[in-house]
Amino acid sequence: MKRVEKLLEQGATESPWRLDFPGLAVKMNGQPLAFLDSAASAQKPYAVINAINAVYEDGYANVHRGLYRLSQDMTVKFEAVRAKVAGFIGAPTPEAIVFTKNTTEAINLVAQTWGRTNLQQGDEILLTAMEHHANIVPWQMIAAEKGCKIKVLPLTPDGELDLNYLPDLMTLKTKIVAVAHVSNVLGAVNNVQALIHRVRSYRPEIAVLVDGSQAVVHGKVDVRDLDADFYVFTGHKIYGPTGVGVLYGKPDILATMPPYQGGGDMVDRVSFDGTTFRLPPYRFEAGTPAIAEVIGLGAAIDYMNQIGPAAIVAHENALATELALVLDGVPGVRVFGPRMNRAGIFSFAADWGHASDIAMILDKCGVAVRAGHHCAMPLMDALGVSATVRASIGLYNNSSDVMALAKGLEKAQEMLA
Repeated sequence: MKRVEKLLEQGATESPWRLDFPGLAVKMNGQPLAFLDSAASAQKPYAVINAINAVYEDGYANVHRGLYRLSQDMTVKFEAVRAKVAGFIGAPTPEAIVFTKNTTEAINLVAQTWGRTNLQQGDEILLTAMEHHANIVPWQMIAAEKGCKIKVLPLTPDGELDLNYLPDLMTLKTKIVAVAHVSNVLGAVNNVQALIHRVRSYRPEIAVLVDGSQAVVHGKVDVRDLDADFYVFTGHKIYGPTGVGVLYGKPDILATMPPYQGGGDMVDRVSFDGTTFRLPPYRFEAGTPAIAEVIGLGAAIDYMNQIGPAAIVAHENALATELALVLDGVPGVRVFGPRMNRAGIFSFAADWGHASDIAMILDKCGVAVRAGHHCAMPLMDALGVSATVRASIGLYNNSSDVMALAKGLEKAQEMLA
């Protein structure tokens, strides 16, 4: 481990954006904070914090309904973010963007609207072995209701999707494929474009939903290039606030889907004889939306665009190389996931200590990591473990954070081995 620390000192990677994040200035258990849990939720830059504060300080009002200036101004700001999100992921039109409260709600929306309309008894839903619970449980619920069957695409021994199994798993009854763009446990960057191409070549009418929660923060995404029917992600992982997420849907598909919830702002006309609904995306956004959070999401996108995806990827790749070097240098540690084609997410287990014990010792050393099943119990079963420690990086991390992890693991091994 001393050799590893010396190598890191010789080629330190520094983040020019670290000071933009005030939360990193705090200490944890008296130690400088090494925040390595961005895959769960990222820290927020001043740009996002200030944008949210401005919503409440500079003339707050509800959106879409008021004829007075404050409401009109806020509506313009709110809807500008819809266009900004469309540009961020390459959507063809702002009307293809539906605001939700997170990725989980976005997937539930598709399952309960598209699924309820299009799935019938005996139909099949294809998932993968690496999915987050948010991309499993909603499909199980609609499958139970409709009498559908769920199939699972397995992984290779290296922790990548094994596309060789696709021909055997897809049948004339396959109606939708739901897949993570990047695994929240393995860090594997899945070639969803190749997967979608193979699905389309088998049967073009099979729908594909891509969970992009861990992807949009680590590189450029273009939904039209992917040819995804649905693409979902959440704001709090891309340096934005909690309480806001995004569902992209192809416009022609959204137009066929019934409302997810009923209430104000999603209706065209209401009477006791019946109700008609607005066109997408508004028919899926019942009630007062998360106004400040949506505007905060727009500020996060502006912040990331200002830095540029190439700079973010280069910085994170450098740190990921250092993090892999550290973990390779710890005796008895097994890192899960592919060596190549991965984001800066590293889950590992040690034969000398339980994941929770390791994480608690790292906490005392000022290192914030995640321990547990990471909302991916089926994947834990496939890996043969009950829990892992997960260290994940963001654009604000430095080599000093990686070095803090190295020293913390050395301390944990001394205490637990």
